Amino acid sequence: MGLLEGKVALVTGASRGIGAEIATAFAREGASVVVTARSTAEAPGRLDGTLEETVAAVEAAGGAGLAVPGDLTKPEDRERIVRAAQERFGKVDVLVNNAALTYFIPAAEIPLKRAALMFDIQVHAPLHLSQLVLPGMRERGEGWILNITSLEAEDPELPPSRFNAKGTTTVYGMCKAAMERMTSGLAAEGYNDGVSVTALRPGGLVPTPGIVFHGVIKADDPNAEPPEYMAKAALILATSAPAELTGDVYESTALVEAYASRLTVGGARV
Repeated sequence: MGLLEGKVALVTGASRGIGAEIATAFAREGASVVVTARSTAEAPGRLDGTLEETVAAVEAAGGAGLAVPGDLTKPEDRERIVRAAQERFGKVDVLVNNAALTYFIPAAEIPLKRAALMFDIQVHAPLHLSQLVLPGMRERGEGWILNITSLEAEDPELPPSRFNAKGTTTVYGMCKAAMERMTSGLAAEGYNDGVSVTALRPGGLVPTPGIVFHGVIKADDPNAEPPEYMAKAALILATSAPAELTGDVYESTALVEAYASRLTVGGARV
């Protein structure tokens, strides 16, 4: 019996990178996994990875997979994605809000339309998706919502705006800070209903296709954090007792080190 046997997970931004790693790790532990993103075989993005490839990896890992393409900036797509998950598998036990969009443009110069898109995908979509799955979680008396965030949510040391090879991370950090505050609030609201809401940050830069594309880090950087660390940490959070770890922000490396023994329970192979 896997750690997620009988559970259904919905993972956004799952055509590549951290989302695909989490989806596959959950499948190894018996979960049925619904994955969503915009990149498909028929409409591939600029980066490697499609929903079909992730579903193939999920099924190879022993889980049941369902790809539901969608644009998370559209409320009707969010509703359709959750509805498809519920129609296929009957429920959503675990929601992983991983999808992200970033423009490295200074806050003083970024077009408001682009800033709004970033907030739509990284704040409004996670909030709306949470609203859509929470009624079922409350009815069952358990559920897990995991928000993928970033160290950029923290106030940086002076000078007060972080930069990387492509530019400033100010608006990206604003989105992630909002996501972390949403996490603590939803955790408090869902505590008595058995719903765990947590946020997870990488302990370091993860060489995902998007980060490599933007030149933030090289794919072979020896100091990079492997994407599987985020998958291990996500598995720990998604299998914790509802009141055990809820309401906090965790860094992947520290969490995996603290709960390493849990990954060997039930035959976990992440």
